[in-house]
Amino acid sequence: MHSSTISSMKLGELASRLGAELRGNADLEVTGVKGIEEAGPTEVTFVANPRYAGLARTTRAAAVLVEPEFQEIATATLRIKNPYLAFSRSLGLFYQPPAYAPGIHPTAVIDATAEIGAGAHIGAYVVVGPGVRLGAHATLLPHVVLYPGVQAGEHFFAHAHAVVRENCILGDHVTLENGVIIGADGFGFAKNEAGHWEKIPQSGPVRLGNRVDVQANATIDRATVGATQIGDGTKVDNLVQVGHGSHVGENTLLCSQTGLAGSSMVGNNVILAGQVGIAGHCSIGDGVILTAQSAVSHDVPAGKVISGSPGFDNRVWLRAVTIFQRLPELLKRLDRMEKKVAAREAAEGATDGKESRE
Repeated sequence: MHSSTISSMKLGELASRLGAELRGNADLEVTGVKGIEEAGPTEVTFVANPRYAGLARTTRAAAVLVEPEFQEIATATLRIKNPYLAFSRSLGLFYQPPAYAPGIHPTAVIDATAEIGAGAHIGAYVVVGPGVRLGAHATLLPHVVLYPGVQAGEHFFAHAHAVVRENCILGDHVTLENGVIIGADGFGFAKNEAGHWEKIPQSGPVRLGNRVDVQANATIDRATVGATQIGDGTKVDNLVQVGHGSHVGENTLLCSQTGLAGSSMVGNNVILAGQVGIAGHCSIGDGVILTAQSAVSHDVPAGKVISGSPGFDNRVWLRAVTIFQRLPELLKRLDRMEKKVAAREAAEGATDGKESRE
């Protein structure tokens, strides 16, 4: 295992590597990348959100990654269409995570029928079951377990204690963080004649596409029948639960603590923010955004932004939240109005009674 870092480079070289337009001193030495409030005089930072544009004037950073039309400032700027992506790539220039040399640790247990591609790193106490097939350049860190029949493409990376259950199929460049479980039994039980819950066999595998990342302690359950599927380029955050038989499209984000009940259908380029809940058998269209802590038990058409629980249109929800905050004030106003109306009615009643007596 080893890691590599670049200690420093000229600002002009950094601009060249990123494909950015430099406005400032090309010979300035930079040693790293940090946030705009923490960056020092040898570090690069970025502005991708207009709310932080003002901080660019006061930052101590050597240079700021900004969009091409960003205002002129005293600090050097690296102008590029996507500053946030450029920031990410800058980090990759100054820091590389540990790399693991090919080889098999003597404590690893690998079934004789398993096929391991070239250049694999198999760590301590890894278990690889019968019929497993791994593409080239796999990295399995300590205590990873691959059940029988697992297939994974090239550059599969499984961090310590990740588990892939029987017959699951993973594409190329799939990364599983610590504690991920792919293909555990779905939550399926049927009540029998005695009134007891009887387990339903979960026969279908999980299929992950290419470039799928699954973060720590997330779980993607196998299907009762058919398969649970995650599309190419989708990212699954920590502590996410994907229920059995669900289908998630391409380039979708499932953020932390999101839960999909069984047979949920989620489209392409969807964003499910933190703690979102989707009821079973619901269909979420392409490009939908569900804001944090939203929950839906109905289908959502493509392109919608949904908030609240139960979830509804984000613009309506924002107005509703504003009104909700004013409810105590509105209640007082209503109470005063009711008292005025009651007093007026009482006065009118007294006048009517007097006139009738006369």
